[in-house]
Amino acid sequence: MKNTASYSHLFFDLDHTLWDFDKNAEVSLSEIFIEFSLSSVISAEFSDFYQKYLHHNKILWERYHHGYISADDLKWKRMWRTLMDFKIADEKLSKKLAERFLEILPTKKEIFPHTKEILTYLNNKNYKLHLITNGFKKTQWMKVKNSGLDPFFINMITSECSNSLKPKKEIFEYALNKAGANVFESIMLGDNPDADIKGACNAGMHSVYVNHIKGNNLDYATYNISHLSELEHLF
Repeated sequence: MKNTASYSHLFFDLDHTLWDFDKNAEVSLSEIFIEFSLSSVISAEFSDFYQKYLHHNKILWERYHHGYISADDLKWKRMWRTLMDFKIADEKLSKKLAERFLEILPTKKEIFPHTKEILTYLNNKNYKLHLITNGFKKTQWMKVKNSGLDPFFINMITSECSNSLKPKKEIFEYALNKAGANVFESIMLGDNPDADIKGACNAGMHSVYVNHIKGNNLDYATYNISHLSELEHLF
């Protein structure tokens, strides 16, 4: 259904919304797994390593979102916890893996289907597009550039430049100020029910829940979609 609100500024999340973090992370980690000969270190297959990494990455990102751990802790402790599952307590190796992972990851280019098409459509309709991300500034800019998304966006607001994190309202207020937008003409689009959708609610913004995994809809989201192409019906 077409929206009845008058939006001018669209604020997108990046990872898991436009840029396919899981696919890009899997390829990056597979390269690291070979480079560091991890099969002999942990005596397990890559698939086991990858699934445990995803588990710990999700938990630590949630802790980071809520300010319980620092960015530096997130970067290396997801590797540390993964290795610990294989009874390998090696902080030095964990930090080497984390450093190499963040070198490789942003070079990957996998985005969700219809991403560039929908961004082109929105640009052609004169919407002003921005990014709000809890990711790390240097890494996120490299992802955007290498995947060919940089021409579509005017601003990228990160937790580092705003000194805040989604779902806190301050990062959204910073983003609105940076864009020269008011909350009534702005809408947040993202995949994370807490960071993106509750965060938008905290700031008094409307939201679009981009439900790629086709889970339950969110009653506190203004709109729910399961594919980016559906944005053509909203805007």
